[in-house]
Amino acid sequence: MRIVDFHNHYYPPEYVEALRTSQSVVKVTYDDEGNPCVHYPGDYNVLVPGHRDIDYRERVLEEHGVSTQVLTFTTPGVHVEPPEVAVRLAREVNDSFARIAKQRRAHFTALATLPLNDPAASVVELERAMNALGLPGAMVFSNVNHVALSDERFAPLWQKADELGAVISIHPTDPAGVEAMLDYHLMPLVGFLMDTTLAASKLVFSGIVERHPKIRWVLTHMGGAIPYLAERLDRGYTAFADCRRNINRPPSEYLKTFYFDTVNFNPQAVRLAIAFAGADHILAGSDYPHQIGSIPLMLDTINKLDVEEDVRRNILGGNAARLLKLGS
Repeated sequence: MRIVDFHNHYYPPEYVEALRTSQSVVKVTYDDEGNPCVHYPGDYNVLVPGHRDIDYRERVLEEHGVSTQVLTFTTPGVHVEPPEVAVRLAREVNDSFARIAKQRRAHFTALATLPLNDPAASVVELERAMNALGLPGAMVFSNVNHVALSDERFAPLWQKADELGAVISIHPTDPAGVEAMLDYHLMPLVGFLMDTTLAASKLVFSGIVERHPKIRWVLTHMGGAIPYLAERLDRGYTAFADCRRNINRPPSEYLKTFYFDTVNFNPQAVRLAIAFAGADHILAGSDYPHQIGSIPLMLDTINKLDVEEDVRRNILGGNAARLLKLGS
C-alpha cells in the first residue's frame, strides 16, 4: 500500500550551516545531545537527526513502511531574516529540496519555501521552484511577520500561484498575541491552530480563494478549527454584509475545496474533517520529526477509521499522489 506523508519537516544542511555560522538572525542553542535548538516567539524546534540527516530519515521511512514524504521547511521560516538574506536562504533550501527529490525520488518530493517578507521575490522564487526545479508548489506560513496572507501585498503571489496551478500548503507560525501563549507550550498547542483557522477564513472572506480557483490549498493540522467552525462562518456570511462583500457563496463551500492533513491524532477529529470536506480531501500527515509529531500515530489514527479499505488507501497515499501528480 502506498503511504504518502504530506506533513513533515526538514532543515537542509545549507540552512543548518547558516545557523551555525551566524548567517541568520535566529537564536540557536544546543541541547545535551548536541542538537541545535532553533528559537522563535513562543516555541523552539530541536533539530534532531531526522530534521537534518536525509540518510537517517530515509531509514525511518523504510522502517515504518512510508513510501514518500513531502518535505517542507518549517518555523521560524526565512521570512524572519532581512529580505536579501531571506531570498538567498530560500533559494538554497529549494535547491536542496530539488536535489533530494531528484536523487531520492523513491522516497521524497518537496514543497518550496518562499522569502515571504519580499513578495516580489516570492513570485520569482515560486516560478523558479515550479518551472526550473520541478516542485509542485510551496508551503507558506499563516502570517508573515504578523501580516495576513490576505493582505494586498501578496496579490501578485496568488496570481502567479493560480497561473501555475500551484499546491499551496498553509503552515502556522507564531500569531499576533503570542505573549499570551508563552506558558505550557500554548503557542504551538493552541496558537498554531487558531492562526491557521484565521488565515484560511481571511483568504476566503477576502475573495482570494474565489478569484484564484486553480490554486490547490492545503491546511495543516487538520485545518486548525475550520471543520468545527465552518458553520459559524456561514452564519456570519448570512448575518453580516461585509462577510458577503467579496464572495458569492457561503465560506464553507470554498473551504470544502481545501485539503486537510491528519496531524490531529484523534480518529473522531479526522471523521469530522471527512464529513466536512470528503475523504478525497484528506491527506496523511505525521509532523515528523517534531516533538509532538509521530509517524506511528499517523498510521494508527488512519487505520482506526471506520471507512472502506479503498477510502483508507486514498487517505494514506492516493489522495496526495493525485494532488501532487506523483508517478507510480
